[in-house]
Amino acid sequence: MAENRASANEETQEVGEAYGEGVPCWVDAQLPDVEAGKRFYGELFGWTFEEAYGSSVWARLDGEPVAALAHKTDGRMPTVWTVYFATPDAEALTRRITAAGGQVVMAPTALDDLGTAALAADPEGAVFGLWQPGGHQGFGRRREPGTFVWAQLYTRDTAAANTFYGGLFHEALFGSGAEPDFGRAEVTEVFPAEMPPHFLAHFRVTDLDDALGAVQRLGGRVQASPFETSYGQVAVVTDNQGASFALLHR
Repeated sequence: MAENRASANEETQEVGEAYGEGVPCWVDAQLPDVEAGKRFYGELFGWTFEEAYGSSVWARLDGEPVAALAHKTDGRMPTVWTVYFATPDAEALTRRITAAGGQVVMAPTALDDLGTAALAADPEGAVFGLWQPGGHQGFGRRREPGTFVWAQLYTRDTAAANTFYGGLFHEALFGSGAEPDFGRAEVTEVFPAEMPPHFLAHFRVTDLDDALGAVQRLGGRVQASPFETSYGQVAVVTDNQGASFALLHR
């Protein structure tokens, strides 16, 4: 699933290079069984793994960090992929989020010398992460097969979402020369109207049919069959533990 990476070298994040505020810079999955997650994603995307902070592991592709898998500390927590947006000051950004009508789900928390993480929710309740880098800047590779390529917010009010996120991350979304990896769409475009607003992490693949076959062979399932978008052809799937994500071909 992870071939043809060399063609995307110009899109690979250089090690040590910081991401601008509002740029999706990291993803992690909260899972009941990290070992099962390693088997699933290792086979699907060609990831290898190493121990990271706490009970989590880093996924690597060709030696570069591309995601993390973490053990859920509370079984009541959702099994979910979380998208993190870069910020130079998580404390200041959480204050701006609250002032704009959002909520802080987890206050900024230092993770050793790696950086500071926080979780927030927008006014409609969609949860997203914040990452203030220390020793860990975020993705070592992105936008290429086997790595994160897009974050889609499914919301009931795209205009309100544009106002909220545009106010927080204006330069990343609408600034001169911006190439955002973050879109907004109506919930009902793909999911049932009763589905709560949420972020969906997209990973790039070279062959969507092959990737969907691998997902099913590995114990996952297809939530939404391939459909066309302005940013590529997408299918929504779940892994073998129920975490939803999308596969993107373009």
